[in-house]
Amino acid sequence: MKKNHLLLMAAALAIPGIASAAKFSVESIEPPHWWTGMSNTSLQLQVHGRDVRDAVPEINYPGVTIDSVARLDGSANWQYIYLSVSPEAKPGTLKITWKDGKNKAVKNYGLRARVKNGGAQGFSSDDVLYMIMPDRFADGDPANNDGKGMRFPVKADRNEVNGRHGGDLKGIMNHIDYIDSLGVTAVWLNPVLENDMPGGSYHGYATTNYYKVDPRFGSNADYKALTDSLHSRGIKVVMDMIFNHSGSEHPWANDMPSKDWINFGGEYTQTNHKLMSLSDPYASEYDKKMTRDGWFVREMPDLNQLNPHLMKYLTQNSLWWIEEVGIDGIRMDTYPYADGQAMGKWISELEQEYPDFTIVGECWFAEPAIEAQWQRGAKTKAEGFDSNLPVVMDFPLMLKVQGLKMFNEQTSEWAGGLFNLYTHFAMDNIYADPQRLLRFLDNHDTDRVLLAEPKNLDAWKQAVTMLATVPGIPQLYYGTELLMSGDRKPGDGNVRRDVPGGFPGDKTDEFTRAGRSAMQNEAYDYMSNLLQWRKTSEAARRGAMKHFSPNNGLYLYKRYTDDAAEHVVVAMNGTDSPIEVDMSRYAETIVPGSKWRNVLTGEVITLVPENGAKVTFPARAAFVLAPAE
Repeated sequence: MKKNHLLLMAAALAIPGIASAAKFSVESIEPPHWWTGMSNTSLQLQVHGRDVRDAVPEINYPGVTIDSVARLDGSANWQYIYLSVSPEAKPGTLKITWKDGKNKAVKNYGLRARVKNGGAQGFSSDDVLYMIMPDRFADGDPANNDGKGMRFPVKADRNEVNGRHGGDLKGIMNHIDYIDSLGVTAVWLNPVLENDMPGGSYHGYATTNYYKVDPRFGSNADYKALTDSLHSRGIKVVMDMIFNHSGSEHPWANDMPSKDWINFGGEYTQTNHKLMSLSDPYASEYDKKMTRDGWFVREMPDLNQLNPHLMKYLTQNSLWWIEEVGIDGIRMDTYPYADGQAMGKWISELEQEYPDFTIVGECWFAEPAIEAQWQRGAKTKAEGFDSNLPVVMDFPLMLKVQGLKMFNEQTSEWAGGLFNLYTHFAMDNIYADPQRLLRFLDNHDTDRVLLAEPKNLDAWKQAVTMLATVPGIPQLYYGTELLMSGDRKPGDGNVRRDVPGGFPGDKTDEFTRAGRSAMQNEAYDYMSNLLQWRKTSEAARRGAMKHFSPNNGLYLYKRYTDDAAEHVVVAMNGTDSPIEVDMSRYAETIVPGSKWRNVLTGEVITLVPENGAKVTFPARAAFVLAPAE
């Protein structure tokens, strides 16, 4: 009889709902806290703990009620509580009690007063973004380099080009003067969230905790302090996020909340990288599925954005960082690899809560015709394909300027050199809004725009001049102003080098004039003067553009405001020799005899002489001209 009783107990414990009578625990709640006064009154709490799934939560707090509890078909260690936080709810601490039979757990949860709009300003063509890889910029706190307290405490080792080097948020904080003097108006940091991975994941793209800054970079408080300090200088902050995948050491990866939380049931299946299939009118469903649902690498499990509980979690995470830190924008990594419909809804929800917020997505395509389809309001798109992404990245331009090839080739009337630049911008009409294109020369995933140390700055100056004066949002990669060079052939770390002077023991300090070479100072000064001037020019930031096809090697374009109150002319000689140009063809947009001042040198010239005289442009010269009178 006793034996039969034990068998009955074992059978009962195997039945869902009865099994939860065993002792459970509540180990964490995410988000860690929330705010009253949010437009969306629905709040999801992800509860993690041993066998917590079937416990029954209770809340008794004015203005807060439990709408539902989601108990998914995966691990019993997850529970999703959906709360309604009414507009009448006041800031305070609410108590959540879970009961399961005789077992009970209690946790306090904070509701805070909302900061109106979270401080989010958004970014636009008024701005210049400066992209920083925190691990490689500067080490302000060597004490955090050993990863103490982490599961995988990978120590910093600057001799390992593809390992952690020790840069952190305090290092960036220590060099805000340098960033500010450069003339940029926004800082985009590669991901700063915890990457507690065996390899160290110094780049930040394998998240293991969505609510915690990686301790080797600092703390959440350090991130907030840095953001506040940048804001005090009028510099915005763009946060790099990844919704397509997590790190393989995230708790979800080995203990999935539901069977479909990770694509292909959590089994590693490689993506085919056929991104064009997503907007291809003839694409097979197989190709599209393998693109969206396949994994980048084994260490990055591919998340299923079609799971509504997962997508709610990720959306709230974005809202949390906007409100908690005051970030102004998000750069979303590998945007097309995530589900387009779910990502479009994510954008709408963020814009509903923060109307001025800006999102740019990484859509890596070589052809403008494909890139343009991913921008909101695309003029031409495949049937049934409709992206809600406000800002896309001009990868086609980046691919054309790599190695400064077009700025070193000879420009003719029909081919080569700056003619390729002309034809690129001639295709801007396919974009819904060219002013919302992020233009860039290079970034952490590409070869440096300088493949090797330059012998002179002529081509480099033309590239930087172009970037700062064409329609769109310019983005610079840290070190460009210091003439950092390199390609990815030895490994990604070769294009993610440390800034000399940012780390203890460095023999030179390139953050200072004394530590830079004469050519580096020339480059830094050129970029700084150009970007500081750009802040003052509405035409360069927001104006319309008219350009002329290259003639005798000269590429010339004009930026001007709608009311024609301001004009800026950019002229570049795309040849290795001085050229004499008959400027009469430019009288269409430049008044003959008018005087123009080079905003970088102060030199005054007559751009279109009244007597038909030719104008000489030095070899590889770049002129940025504003009316002198």
